[in-house]
Amino acid sequence: MRAAAVLLVLLALAGCGGTVQVDPPKPQGDAVAACDKLAKLLPQTLDGAGRGTSTPESPYVAVWGDAAIALRCGVPRPARMAPTDQLQEVGGVGWFADPDKPTLFTAVTDTAYVEVTVGGDHVAAEVLADLSKPISQVSTPPR
Repeated sequence: MRAAAVLLVLLALAGCGGTVQVDPPKPQGDAVAACDKLAKLLPQTLDGAGRGTSTPESPYVAVWGDAAIALRCGVPRPARMAPTDQLQEVGGVGWFADPDKPTLFTAVTDTAYVEVTVGGDHVAAEVLADLSKPISQVSTPPR
């Protein structure tokens, strides 16, 4: 339910300028170090959109293009993801596409779940491809 609320806030604010509010996750265990490392590897531009700022500030949140694209590192496992679901592999990273929220994708690794919302005119396949490289550098695929 929290992801749905975040998605609604992001979509409502996607056209607004300035800082956007994004609920930061609270990673645990190995996810903390992976998310800290990922924050340093994320691109300044993604699918033509520049980095923005979010509030409250968090090393576990990144936004681009006034939050048309938002990343949250260290989120819980997606509630809708079943053990038998097939992941879409992009750049060596398995992505879960939420069937109820077509703009919500979650990178699935042993170390951390990384949630990405892709809205506006952005192409999800391009965004996920660009984010897969830094995610693969900090996480190991699930066994």
